[in-house]
Amino acid sequence: MDTPLRIVIGEAPPPRLDKALARDVPEAAALSRTRLAKLIAEGAVTRGGEVLSDPKGKVAEGDEIVIAVPQAEESHIGPEDIPLEIVWEDADLVVVNKPAGMVVHPAPGTPTGTLVNALLHHFGGALSGVGGVARPGIVHRIDKDTSGLLVVAKSDRAHHGLAAQFEAHSAERAYLAVVYGVPDAGDPRLVGTRGVSVEPGGVIRIQSGLARHRTDRQRQAVYFDGQGRHAVTRARVLESFGTPPAMALVECRLETGRTHQIRVHMAHAGHGLVGDPVYGGRRKPPLKALGPQATEAVSGFTRQALHAAELGFAHPVTGAHLRFEAPLPEDMAALLGALRDIGAS
Repeated sequence: MDTPLRIVIGEAPPPRLDKALARDVPEAAALSRTRLAKLIAEGAVTRGGEVLSDPKGKVAEGDEIVIAVPQAEESHIGPEDIPLEIVWEDADLVVVNKPAGMVVHPAPGTPTGTLVNALLHHFGGALSGVGGVARPGIVHRIDKDTSGLLVVAKSDRAHHGLAAQFEAHSAERAYLAVVYGVPDAGDPRLVGTRGVSVEPGGVIRIQSGLARHRTDRQRQAVYFDGQGRHAVTRARVLESFGTPPAMALVECRLETGRTHQIRVHMAHAGHGLVGDPVYGGRRKPPLKALGPQATEAVSGFTRQALHAAELGFAHPVTGAHLRFEAPLPEDMAALLGALRDIGAS
């Protein structure tokens, strides 16, 4: 059943129907301009019984517009009783600490066992219906073999509010990565790499376009000269390991959030992630610098050593600033323990 939403156009409306509706639709209705445009095209917007199908159509102050908002359809994705580590939850959103090995959203290769399947079971029907389908509002994702924090919308208004923050790059995201080599702001090779620059405090800034690799469609690649989607990563070394230093724990902060961004950018800078089967290359840990035990720990690490450790954003309904931290999972903690045993500089 459709739910009629009645709106009275306010004073001095924009000249176009879609813009006037975007201005005057109550925020609680959680209808984005994209969704409103779709409803106009579907004939769901009327005035005095007349269908308004032209988004550029004129409206006047005092016009009563009725929008027939369809109820969200049931998702084809089934709920599954999979344990979740809930970090924080309220009526509008939930923050989870995703384990490595869990896919965020079902895909042809992984139709079940995903975070979405687990969330559908956990929510018990309290779902976002953005786009017309009842489902948890996946606003951002992390790779299957990356662990750490994700925020998920439960309501439409939370979905829109969170999506706007991620689009505006105002959400805070910090990751911990173990990489080959030690990024050094004074290294001529590093600062001579296209797209790499150094900011105050020795922070390394990597900027490029990112898009699918031209020949390997499973990979992302760095592009310049306006090609690909704009991507910026900032990295700073927290610890270095080995004699001489041969590996590092790096904090990476995202200005943008593109597919595989940290993995691609760090590899581009010459410091691929330990365990990364796609971008890490076939590098072998330096036995002389690390010693046998640490070398074995690095060689035996079978996923990219990447953890989404910090997440901060404004609550999309209350406006309160929220910030969360997730401790390192056991496998990364053990890897760092082995590296620290040889002495961290």
